[in-house]
Amino acid sequence: MSLIEDTARLFHKEPALAALYGFTPGEVQSNTDLLAAVLAGLVPDAQARGHVRDLVSEAFAEDAGAVALALDDLAATAERDISTNAAHVLLFAPGYQGLLSYRASRALMMAGRETAATALKALLGRQLGMDIAPEAQIGRRVWLDHGLGVVIGRTAIIEDDVCIWHGVTLGSNFVSMGGRRHPLISKGAVLGGHSIVLGGIDIGENAVVAAGAIVTKSVPPGKTVYGPKASIRDRKPGSFRGFT
Repeated sequence: MSLIEDTARLFHKEPALAALYGFTPGEVQSNTDLLAAVLAGLVPDAQARGHVRDLVSEAFAEDAGAVALALDDLAATAERDISTNAAHVLLFAPGYQGLLSYRASRALMMAGRETAATALKALLGRQLGMDIAPEAQIGRRVWLDHGLGVVIGRTAIIEDDVCIWHGVTLGSNFVSMGGRRHPLISKGAVLGGHSIVLGGIDIGENAVVAAGAIVTKSVPPGKTVYGPKASIRDRKPGSFRGFT
C-alpha cells in the first residue's frame, strides 16, 4: 500500500483529521504534495497554512533529492518505531515533522531563498518546539525521536543513520567561532535525551552520548560518553564572558 493510500486510510478512520490538517488525501497527487500538505497542517492560521503549503511545494519541486531524503527518514523512523507505520509517523510524530521541516527549509536555502528558508524554519520551529538551522548538513535515515527541544546549529554536520532523542543541543562553545563551530556527528552515532554537545568536535562512528551528558571533547568511534561534569575554575583568556 502506498503512503498516500495509508494516509487516506487514517483519514477515513478519523474524519476529524481533514479539519485538523486542512486537507484530504484526495487532494494530493504525489508524495511531494502529501509532505507539503502535512507540514502546512502544522500551522493554525488557514491563510498562512496555504502559503506554507505553496512554499514547501515549490521547494520540493526544485529539489528532488530533498524529497528522497525525507522519504528515507520516514522509512527509517517507521522501522525503528515498531509500534507504527510510515503514514502514522508522517501525521503524528513531531520528531519526524521537525526533520521534514528542515528538509524543506534546506531546499529553499540551497535554491538561494535564504529569507524564505529562515522564515519557514522559524514558523514551523515554533509549532514543533525545536530549532534546526537550514545551513546544517544532515545525512539520510536520521531519526529524531520525539524531537522536542532539539537545537542544531548552523555549522553542525550529522551523517547517516544517526539517532537523536529529545532535548539534544548541538551548539557552539563561544570559543571556537571560526570555521565549523558546531559538532560533527558521525554515521550511526546515538545522542541520548538532553545531551549537550558543544563546539567543533567530532562524535565518532557508532559512538553513544548518554542521556544528560555534556560533551566538549571529541569522542572516539564506538565509545560511550556519559555524565554531566561541572567544576569551578579560573577563567582563561579568550573564554566566553557573556555579551556585556
